[in-house]
Amino acid sequence: MAKHWADFQYEIYLGGMGGAVPRLPADLTRLEELAEHRLGAGPVGYVAGSAGDGSTARANRAALERHRIVPRLLRDVSERDLSVEVLGRALPAPVALAPVGVLSIVHPEAESAAAQAAAAAQGVPYILSSASSTPMEQVAEVLGDAERWFQLYWAKDREVTRSFLERAKASGYSVLVVTLDTPLLGWRPRDLERAYLPFLHGVGTANYFSDPAFRAGLAKPVHEDPNAAVLHFAGMFGDPGKTWPDLAFLREHWGGPIVLKGVLHPDDARLAADAGMDGVVVSNHGGRQVAGGVAAADALPQVARAVGDRLTVLFDSGIRTGDDVFKALALGAEAVLLGRPYVYGLALDGRAGVEHVIRCLLAEFDLTLALSGHRTPASVGPDSLVGGAG
Repeated sequence: MAKHWADFQYEIYLGGMGGAVPRLPADLTRLEELAEHRLGAGPVGYVAGSAGDGSTARANRAALERHRIVPRLLRDVSERDLSVEVLGRALPAPVALAPVGVLSIVHPEAESAAAQAAAAAQGVPYILSSASSTPMEQVAEVLGDAERWFQLYWAKDREVTRSFLERAKASGYSVLVVTLDTPLLGWRPRDLERAYLPFLHGVGTANYFSDPAFRAGLAKPVHEDPNAAVLHFAGMFGDPGKTWPDLAFLREHWGGPIVLKGVLHPDDARLAADAGMDGVVVSNHGGRQVAGGVAAADALPQVARAVGDRLTVLFDSGIRTGDDVFKALALGAEAVLLGRPYVYGLALDGRAGVEHVIRCLLAEFDLTLALSGHRTPASVGPDSLVGGAG
């Protein structure tokens, strides 16, 4: 790896002298349009689509764009270090790959390719979704010793949840990320208009179909009656009856850090701290759940002020560029989760596409940091920005 992440730009320029240019754009905001032309309507709608008319997803981008960076000059930024410590883990940069399920709908190597790309990028954490197309043990195997976290969709069936946690611990996943904003699926017109839900075709169910507690609830093995297995999955996937006291079950069965994903209100962040959680992800699920919802970047400063001294505050929903990472840190996040862009990279060029996306994002972040007068992420704060409502 280059001395600085920003040196990736010179690799590109030098490659161009020999006639080689990148296979994918350096402007990561262009990837969605390219993926639209490469993927089928169902898969691209599932990845790119949002709740309702898409207003929450648009608000995510608008909120980040309202904030503008104020560079400071004549500061020595010749040596920079993007590394951070998050949840007791030393990370190469304040970025992790967000949990995104059913990746086999965009590329046959699915989660394994994305995980390998994260590991190759100095060990950027890969967060595996419960709804992955690849069993958690298989993904852990390709990751080796690289940092990996596990995202839990909290099933109605306690035994399945318990089994997932045991399997994740045994496979070396170090942090549990519990998604709370999906007890029910949001109203997603792009999927509804094509009646496209991969789970109903047994896609994104690998962790369930391979789970002994899940299989114990089936009258026949999965391969003998796959439709019954899908219906069993659909019946337990979400649970709108969960409440704050239920978190004690997770704390009892997971010894490492627990992060609650989907927090947007400072009072919910305080409740998370009171419940003994270790962190929150300020997130609206990329705009996929509540149409007309608050932009995640608008919610971030209030949450950070409420619990930043008690919990680790992470952020997702709307991150597309290196300057977005900078802005999220300035608004109070300790690190961000990158979602859709790496999925588009995977769709367009497999593992290499994901590596390209990570390196572009971190090169741009490194340059943004330096050109704004900062040597490390730690010095970025509210006075680094103007504008916005936070």
